[in-house]
Amino acid sequence: MREVRSTGRPIAHVAKDLGVHKEALRGWVRQAEADRGERDDRLTSELRKENAELRRANEIFQAASVFFAQEIDHPRTRPSR
Repeated sequence: MREVRSTGRPIAHVAKDLGVHKEALRGWVRQAEADRGERDDRLTSELRKENAELRRANEIFQAASVFFAQEIDHPRTRPSR
């Protein structure tokens, strides 16, 4: 990514030299630009990570709410002594 930025060479040429697909390098360059605040058409890596963490937390809360809703609908009975 630094080579693309510092040399001004086309992404396809740099990608070929590095042995990576040009679209992969293009995505990495765009993400680096977003992380530096040079693009506003994609989230920064930090925000992407935060979103992923929030999605995981939401999944846990949803699973917990289903579990507790089932517990309320079907309360456990204690065995008689």
